[in-house]
Amino acid sequence: MLGVAAGLIWAAVAPRALLQEIGPGEAQLVNAESNAFILADAWFCLITALGGAITGVVGYRLLVRRVGWTATAGLVLGAVAASLLALWTGGNIGLGTYHHLLAASPDGAFFRASLSLGAKSALAFWPGLTSVVILLAEYGRGRPALPVTGSVAGTAAGPDSASGIWTSGSEGEQSS
Repeated sequence: MLGVAAGLIWAAVAPRALLQEIGPGEAQLVNAESNAFILADAWFCLITALGGAITGVVGYRLLVRRVGWTATAGLVLGAVAASLLALWTGGNIGLGTYHHLLAASPDGAFFRASLSLGAKSALAFWPGLTSVVILLAEYGRGRPALPVTGSVAGTAAGPDSASGIWTSGSEGEQSS
């Protein structure tokens, strides 16, 4: 669900490079130094990082505290699927229009390229941030203190406590 929403947001906000038809079914970039590809990747990274943070926080509060490591594994695997779904959804929105314009436009016509992700390593942002948020939440939660069973430093040991150096023998006698 979140993956489809992320893909739709990416398709809406990411810039697309301007192309010009140079022949039947063939187009080239108008500006070879266009930063549209880099900005599209940056938008994907930002959107999936936000998705990972949301998945981590909500998943930790609702599932991980109650169920444990199996919920964590499910959330991370779900984040991988969401990231792939965002890539697929965002890449396919407008792809039909792009292919239609590429096939039917006259030479010299201008149109926008379809959206694609150049940096495939950006797919790791969603599951990566989900994992980091859960890890930090578990680390910050803390553990309850264990009850102290021995003597505390600076206090006198009782007659039944062992210091670790001496062992008790018969009363009044100490051996090493």
